[in-house]
Amino acid sequence: QVQLVESGGGLVQPGGSLRLSCAASGFTFSSYAMYWYRQAPGKEREFVAFVASGGGRRTYADSVQGRFTISRVNTKNSVYLQMNSLKPEDTAVYYCKTQQGGNDYWGQGTQVTVSS
Repeated sequence: QVQLVESGGGLVQPGGSLRLSCAASGFTFSSYAMYWYRQAPGKEREFVAFVASGGGRRTYADSVQGRFTISRVNTKNSVYLQMNSLKPEDTAVYYCKTQQGGNDYWGQGTQVTVSS
């Protein structure tokens, strides 16, 4: 079965950096696009970044464009989110996602807190 496990979250000061990882299993990772989403307290889950199956096409939410970078290593069945110049408003639980056969599969999430 599809499994996604995020890691790498934590507490960081404004202006700092974090790198999130998502380890995938249970499907042919290299055949599917991957996404990062986030959900802040009291808010709806929102799109953060997308990477195509081959890694060549990437898109970002306007709020993170230029600060976050999504990447993937298909030989490691992993997708990453490098987050730089973090702001307090980036505080959220971050989730990776894949879409297969019309279904969305989510990881359990990893908490990112940006605070001084």
